[in-house]
Order: sequence, then structure tokens, then C-alpha cells
Amino acid sequence: MQGDSLHRYHSMILWYNLAMKLIINTENSKLVKVALGNESQRVATLSDENEWGSQVLLPLIEKILKENGVEYKDLDEVLISTGPGSFTGLRVGVSVANALGYSLGIPVNGKKMEVELEY
Repeated sequence: MQGDSLHRYHSMILWYNLAMKLIINTENSKLVKVALGNESQRVATLSDENEWGSQVLLPLIEKILKENGVEYKDLDEVLISTGPGSFTGLRVGVSVANALGYSLGIPVNGKKMEVELEY
């Protein structure tokens, strides 16, 4: 491996050895931010400012994971900003965070949802 590729490879190894967290911020109704981080640092950040608000949240999550070689199964926790901020934006952000936490079996803001669904 050469230069930049070697650095990226070593960085990826470091990321996988630490707990990987997905950080979501939808406080602002027109600015959505997502980040990946571990116990010691923020690894990557993406944001999108637009007129549709939090509708871009899921594509941003997909993009940040793909760009950093991280899969959903690599996530250990989802952190979501709970306000103050735009009611609709926060509601969408919390809903996405809870859905990810539940489906992946990981905590959201330090709490793991232990619900058994009955139909």
C-alpha cells in the first residue's frame, strides 16, 4: 500500500477497534448533521442544509457509513440530540435513532430498548 491508502487503512483499523457511534443532530429544521465517532474522537461529519429539513437524514446516514467503510453492524450506539430545536426535526431524528437502535439491538443515548412486540 502506498501513502494515503496506507494511512486510510491504518485509520480504519483504529476505528474498528473502538466503539463506533452514529451521532445525529436534527435540531435545526433546515440543517441536518450526522457524524461517526468513537470513544476518543469524531471520525467523520456530514451535514446538509436544505429546504426539506430532516428528509435528508437517511441518505446522509447511508452516505457517511459508505464513505467511511462502516456497516450498520459496526455501530455500537446511536446518539441523538434531543433539543431544544425544531419539533418536527427532533421528532424525525429521534424516530430514526430509535428505529436503528431497536433493529440493531444497540443503545440510543445510552439506553437500550428492551421491548417485546406482540401481535
